[in-house]
Amino acid sequence: MVDHDERSNSGLSRRDLMVISSAVGVSGLAGCSTPSADIEPEERPPEQSDARTILDHTSPTLEKWVTDLPKPGIVEPVGSKDDRPYYELEMQEFDQEMHPDLPATTVWGYEGQFPGPTIEAEKGEPIYVRWENKLPDEHLLPVDTTIHSGMVPYDIPGVRAVTHLHGGNIEHESDGKAQGWYTRDFAETGPTFEKKDYFYVNDQPASALWYHDHSVGITRLNVYAGLAGLYILRSDEERELGLPSGEYEIPLVLQDRSFNDDGSLFYPTTVADAPDDESFPDPSIISEFYGDTSVVNGKAWPRLSVSPRTYRFRILNGSNCRFYNLDLREYDESSETVGDTGPSFVQIGNDGGLLSEPAELDDRLELGPGKRGDVVVDFSEWEGETLLLHNDAPAMYRAEFSSEDDDVVSLPEILLVDVSDSAAEENTSPIPSNLADVPEISLDTVDNIRYLPLLMQRDEYGRNLHKLGNEEHMSGLALDDPVTEDPRLGDTEIWSIVNQTGMSHPIHLHLVHFQVLGRQSAGDYDPAEDDVDLDSLEDPEPYELGWNDVVTVHPSEVVHVAVHFGEYEGLFNDQTGTYMWHCHMVEHEDYDMMRPFVVRPPEDDEGNDTE
Repeated sequence: MVDHDERSNSGLSRRDLMVISSAVGVSGLAGCSTPSADIEPEERPPEQSDARTILDHTSPTLEKWVTDLPKPGIVEPVGSKDDRPYYELEMQEFDQEMHPDLPATTVWGYEGQFPGPTIEAEKGEPIYVRWENKLPDEHLLPVDTTIHSGMVPYDIPGVRAVTHLHGGNIEHESDGKAQGWYTRDFAETGPTFEKKDYFYVNDQPASALWYHDHSVGITRLNVYAGLAGLYILRSDEERELGLPSGEYEIPLVLQDRSFNDDGSLFYPTTVADAPDDESFPDPSIISEFYGDTSVVNGKAWPRLSVSPRTYRFRILNGSNCRFYNLDLREYDESSETVGDTGPSFVQIGNDGGLLSEPAELDDRLELGPGKRGDVVVDFSEWEGETLLLHNDAPAMYRAEFSSEDDDVVSLPEILLVDVSDSAAEENTSPIPSNLADVPEISLDTVDNIRYLPLLMQRDEYGRNLHKLGNEEHMSGLALDDPVTEDPRLGDTEIWSIVNQTGMSHPIHLHLVHFQVLGRQSAGDYDPAEDDVDLDSLEDPEPYELGWNDVVTVHPSEVVHVAVHFGEYEGLFNDQTGTYMWHCHMVEHEDYDMMRPFVVRPPEDDEGNDTE
């Protein structure tokens, strides 16, 4: 049992929390109210027709499974700096064929690729990267200038961008802060911009990281336009395990998109229930985006050919807001019929690297936005079969509270997999029973427990405004409010994240990787009265074991995670400075579900109250 050493002054009881959950647990899709666990679907306000909303837009009909799945290219360094590999990657606008039935789509990407090329780095070998902004002067998508208008100079020329290495245990100057943006050729820079060449120390377990834009107020637009790619960190220890590699290791970057008839990307310009009022922002931010077309590795509804042997899939949920619940199913292509369960996923790794031992998933693999899953699949018993990578997560994901009414923009079919009927090739060695040394974060000494509610309010236009709070600020804090989370280097903390909204949220912490301790009902935990009773918690799911940097918090529940700030038993490294934590539904992140936290030096006992 862990004692809570900081008590709330809010005076809220467990029942108060449940009342709050019912009152504010309504999250909107493009401004159209969606029910919480306590609201029946028929109570939703009527939808209004508007061709600029996601609910009324339909992409052109595309024939599925006609394009082979591509594999993102690997980028090489252009030279060296301080005797370290030096990379330059340009953010560019270009046209890319996403489906043969569509005209070429104008997208943004790195080095003329969408998704961007993969950086392959080696554990313990630092690199430098310059992310060069060569984007055009005008944005590809509609920009709402009412979002953070007090901190964002929307009137400057050029498009703001900044690249964050998601999952990187790195110095704060190279973290890609939301206010560290810059325009083309660094002509204009944000208030927290510090350097042109980012330094990635790579002193962490081998894992699948990814890079993406993080510019304040337009992250959702820049990522949707295409600014994302994979960063694979490798090590000798991992290679010695004999896991599938080379052509048998396949990255799967899952995204959802919608298209116009001319092939261009469709992104809504307003909410579905926008009032007929000139004072309402146009264009306006929407609460969530869900596309009606599956895009994998930059192609719409592709297919993958495999041999009857084992493969390793490095899966990334790179969508703006969509959750995936994945498994492989038998599939009759002629009748488009989904059949019985196919080969199972054996999960070997998570956000921060390999698990201690493989976990065969009895159920589906849940991936919230930003989450990665490292799985091995054995196709040896499926010669000549066609399989479907199937998703049963509704768009408005609420876990056990989900219903058919939540699937407002359905996307069950993700990728087709053809298993050849050729003679089985020589297979790789069996998956080792021991994969990595993953020390359990000790809770013998916990320096702090933080109670952190996820909230939803309305702004002055009636639009959904998502926020993060804490015990002293139960109504939530804005992005630019003073820092309230300020651990010291070397501290171990428990972050108890409670979801007081009506939908699931994937919460991401920069810099650190954490371990999920478990879940409980929000009504069963009161920080003013209760300890964190570890024995009473629901165990983490198998795909939540190991090191995580994203955790999904479902409605009306508390997820407790253990976080150590700094090196831990020879893993990771010590860093101090300002970082971010936020919801990884990027529409939420933009408005306003993101906050800074500061890691203080160990000798700093005063704390910080500003960024």
